[in-house]
Amino acid sequence: MAGWLVRDYSQNDLEAVVRVDTESGTAGEPPLFPLSDAVAALQALHPAVVAVADDVVVGAAVSRVEGDRAWILRVCMAPAWRRRELGSALITALENRLFAGGVRTVHAVLPEGETGAAALCDCDFGARPGLVFFEKRRPVTPQAAGMLSSLGAELPPGGLWQKVAGMHREKRLIERRLVLPLAHPELAAQHGVELPRAVMLFGPPGTGKSTFAHAIASRLGWPLLELFPARLAAEYGLATGLNRRFDEIARLDHVLVFIDEVEEIAGTRCGANATAVGVVNELLKAIVRFRSQDGRLLVCATNNVTTLDSAFLRHGRFDYVLPIGPPDRSARVALWESYLARAGAEADSGALSSASEGFTPADIAHVARTVSQAQFERTFDTGARARPTTDHYLDAIRDTKPTVSAAMAQEFAEQTEKFARL
Repeated sequence: MAGWLVRDYSQNDLEAVVRVDTESGTAGEPPLFPLSDAVAALQALHPAVVAVADDVVVGAAVSRVEGDRAWILRVCMAPAWRRRELGSALITALENRLFAGGVRTVHAVLPEGETGAAALCDCDFGARPGLVFFEKRRPVTPQAAGMLSSLGAELPPGGLWQKVAGMHREKRLIERRLVLPLAHPELAAQHGVELPRAVMLFGPPGTGKSTFAHAIASRLGWPLLELFPARLAAEYGLATGLNRRFDEIARLDHVLVFIDEVEEIAGTRCGANATAVGVVNELLKAIVRFRSQDGRLLVCATNNVTTLDSAFLRHGRFDYVLPIGPPDRSARVALWESYLARAGAEADSGALSSASEGFTPADIAHVARTVSQAQFERTFDTGARARPTTDHYLDAIRDTKPTVSAAMAQEFAEQTEKFARL
């Protein structure tokens, strides 16, 4: 006699199955499917079986059916019942029910040496050599996702960092100073590196400060929450709104908070304007609270760093003050090559880079979009595929006024010399 009876799972067995699953692990590695997935499958009445000895559940096998395929989510046994062929009996009973229900393929993924692995082999499940298991977990819990949604936050798509063309100098600086410590906090701690909590990006309009904020969040896999002062002012009053929003942010595990054009709320304080003074004071206190927690980064951006209150940039509030200027020649070449590739254009990126000196990434994007639209319309009108040439882009460059004037470029250089903290 085997000493057990295998039967279909019933809803009264749930607590017992959870108990056995808690006792069952042997590999020391977390299972592919968390217990919550197995419980959800049981509650949804996906095929499952239990083994009972003396009216006590001593083993279970749980599956989830997806069309004509099924996944075995759990093969668990009480420790006293291991190595007694119970696993094989559970798997055989479960697969019989699955195949009878129309399933054609049954999959199982277990940590090496985990309970049930030998039973799967005994039941003629074939291991697939040469496969590598890839995994990416959402960095936001369902509870936090609900809060983020209510705050208007977003989880930027992956790969934004790689899509930032050109700007190699700025990318390297941000990667080294911000991304690496936050992505590898244990290694940073070993070297006595304090994790960055806040950074100020400054530079002329259109140079990519907002793009960098989104790319950093994407690179870290963190949600991005942009604060809009006008919206906070309309809802609560600006000082109260800032205090309330940062209190809500404190309840999140990971988040990148972005404030664009921060000079609107952190400008030089004037004693005659009590409201402005109160707003700056509230923001300074909020930054202190923000810096006390791990797993968060404040990114502020301004077009003109000289307009900010002097206390705002003081050491201890912002770890870095980084200049984001117009792209240099190599960065412009990279930007042009990315747009030319998208348009299928055979144009001279070097010539375009020279002709667009002083252009911001936004300026170059405008020229590329203008040329692509014109060629699209030409193709539509003639029925023949029109491809842009170097001359098409040069014409559009000549018709475009750069965002950054010579005077603005000189002012940016002076601000970099005086305020940059790298």
